[in-house]
Amino acid sequence: MKSGISSAVSEQFEYRVPPHPGPLPWGEGGQFDRSRSSLNSFCKNGGLGVLPLPQGEGRGEGERRVQLHRYGSVLLAVLLCVGCRPPGKPTTADIELKPEEVRDFAVLYQQNCAGCHGQDGKGNSALALGNPVYLAIASDDIIRRAIASGIPVSMMPAFAKSSGGMLTDEQIEVLVREMRTHWAKPNEAPGAPPYTANEPGDAARGAVAFAAFCATCHGPEGKGTAKGSSIVDDSFLALVSDQNLRTTVIAGRPDLGHPDWRNCSPDRPMTPTEVTDVVAWLVVQRKPNPGHPYPGNEQSQAKN
Repeated sequence: MKSGISSAVSEQFEYRVPPHPGPLPWGEGGQFDRSRSSLNSFCKNGGLGVLPLPQGEGRGEGERRVQLHRYGSVLLAVLLCVGCRPPGKPTTADIELKPEEVRDFAVLYQQNCAGCHGQDGKGNSALALGNPVYLAIASDDIIRRAIASGIPVSMMPAFAKSSGGMLTDEQIEVLVREMRTHWAKPNEAPGAPPYTANEPGDAARGAVAFAAFCATCHGPEGKGTAKGSSIVDDSFLALVSDQNLRTTVIAGRPDLGHPDWRNCSPDRPMTPTEVTDVVAWLVVQRKPNPGHPYPGNEQSQAKN
């Protein structure tokens, strides 16, 4: 089919061109040399037009008769190469996005959240954002506000550009939406205490609730046992907000083996009032001036 078309074309079109200025792609005996070096040399010297015939095939002095059907395939290959993307030219996928252009949840989470909240939201130095109980009690607006503005009196910084962070409002929306899409479970925590307290807690009642639900792991005074760490440590209480304490009591810390409000006692779950009262008792244990030298250190410094 190709040769028929080429023959038809050659019968109607003939071109007369001046002698070629550079080396011709002919090998020994007038045979066409298809090697890359020969073709490259030919093309560099203006050979992107029509290929001339070798000596002895209708070549007159000062001009050459060129027949297209002999070299149509070569010309077609050259034209196709001209339209190809040059080797090494970057594609759209190769171009690195600007930080504000990133919309991929996995990338945003890894770059901004995983350091504290752990891989796949499983927790690290901060609570597990992938904890279904946490996602059941925390609304989208609560999570959005925490990401954008941070949480005062805690290690949670603000990430929104409007608050001095690096994330756009759209990127924060991606995080909020995809955390729930990836990790939330419907009907995971029916009857859970509300995220925020509806009334002030009572520290005295909280001491009783602490003894019933928390002392088994954290000790009668909250200073820790082999099963659980101290939760009245001055440094710990200085780094967590009241809301963080409440969230931990309700949602637990699965990454640390800390149960949620339903499993702190084998007898029954904690009531919303008991959760509020335990938090009030913990807040009372917080020192007014966290980070100042402890009495032991002051005595040591006085001796020196």
